[in-house]
Amino acid sequence: MSNETRLKLVVVNAGTSDPSSSRMLGNAIAEKTRALASSAGEDVEVHVIELRPLAGDIANAIVSGFPGGTLQEAIDLLAGADGLVVTTPVYKAGVSGLFKSFVDVLDNDLLLAVPVALAATAGTSRHALVPDDQMRPLFAYMRALTVPTSVFAAPEDWGKSALSERIERVAGELVALMRARVHRSILDESWNRYQHQFGGNASRAEKNTDDIVLDTDMMRLAAGG
Repeated sequence: MSNETRLKLVVVNAGTSDPSSSRMLGNAIAEKTRALASSAGEDVEVHVIELRPLAGDIANAIVSGFPGGTLQEAIDLLAGADGLVVTTPVYKAGVSGLFKSFVDVLDNDLLLAVPVALAATAGTSRHALVPDDQMRPLFAYMRALTVPTSVFAAPEDWGKSALSERIERVAGELVALMRARVHRSILDESWNRYQHQFGGNASRAEKNTDDIVLDTDMMRLAAGG
């Protein structure tokens, strides 16, 4: 289709088992998102970041402050994403340490205005509020655009129509925000309203002195002008 726009959707999975229920949930959301986008004339390209094989690199990055190798490739993939699906298992009433550690190594600018669907799995429905209580504030701090609906799945939820309906609602919200971000330049409108990290991983981060805008009120104040 000549009017199609190719959108990049990245699934971040913090599940450590194989097979992983978190990965299954992330895949279901991604596939429904791709199907709904296709019906709206958009082509979605899905990529998956598995955090399990990155655990050592993440730990090293936390200690050294410098992501390297495969971890940097994953961060670069996030930098070019038009939307995210993030999934984590729940351990001891909270998101997994691996998931939180991965977010800790990301620049604050990296997910600015990126639409994010939140999902979690656990062995009991007692943890159903984790996506909204813990994941939503985390991505609000990252200045991402979390979709209104979150998804949680306990063992008894799989195969039920209620979970399928919730996945479809989340996917519809994600498609709407991804299309708005691309076609209405939400990132363009948001970027200049924040202070950014020099040399960061965000796609628009200043990489050298030529990228720094000196003619701003903040720069003039810093220079004593």
